[in-house]
Amino acid sequence: MKLLENSKLEAISSTLSIDTLVCDITTRVESYSCKMAGDPKKLYKQLRNEPGTSPHDLEILGPSQTKLSSSYNSNFLTTSPQILHPYPIARSISSDDESPLVKTIPRKTLIFLISTLNATFQPDYEFSSCTSQDFSRETNFELVKTEVDSRFLSSIGDHYRSLSPQLWSVIDEEINIKESEIFSYRPDDTSDPFSESGIIWSFNFFFYNRKLRRILYLTCRADCKTSTNDDDNDDEPLESNNYVAFEGVMD
Repeated sequence: MKLLENSKLEAISSTLSIDTLVCDITTRVESYSCKMAGDPKKLYKQLRNEPGTSPHDLEILGPSQTKLSSSYNSNFLTTSPQILHPYPIARSISSDDESPLVKTIPRKTLIFLISTLNATFQPDYEFSSCTSQDFSRETNFELVKTEVDSRFLSSIGDHYRSLSPQLWSVIDEEINIKESEIFSYRPDDTSDPFSESGIIWSFNFFFYNRKLRRILYLTCRADCKTSTNDDDNDDEPLESNNYVAFEGVMD
């Protein structure tokens, strides 16, 4: 995977990386070409050629991680998000996502997602052991947008209301959301950058445009400023909320 330079993505990433009184927020909005070269190409071939598998095999995904609570009011921003069904399969399914195909991913696409994580976080972290169960397909863009907006709004405050339109505009300009499949990644709670001590919340979304052969990766983590890395601390650990599973961040 090759990182595609984009000054607008770099600018919004910097703007949304903020130190608050409670936490340090680190945001990355990056675009990657699916063309393989060098070490990523070697990994791609290794994963692609595993015995008993084919790039066209469908693998089972984990459950969607963007479920709104019934009591949550998603109209907390002045601009109302719109519902999109970016994946062709999703257009014909019911809202409860019961279609078996929505719960699967072609092995080739899965390798692209893993390679994107590796390209983003190597050499500090390695994701080659990830399975399809670590990812989910998100068929409702409104829920994805609401999850991202709510996390930022809860931590940054009203200042984010003016930044939200900018964020989604530059993402759409780079990847064309309507023509993209959306996936999310659920941290493994042990060995990735979203499982470290003191992480209050994080999210990871991939917008995959097959026509462009491109993936836009939107990721963010909030680190508690009062956290400790002492593994022997007898205090109760922070309640795990390291993956996107909306439970009503806002009151």
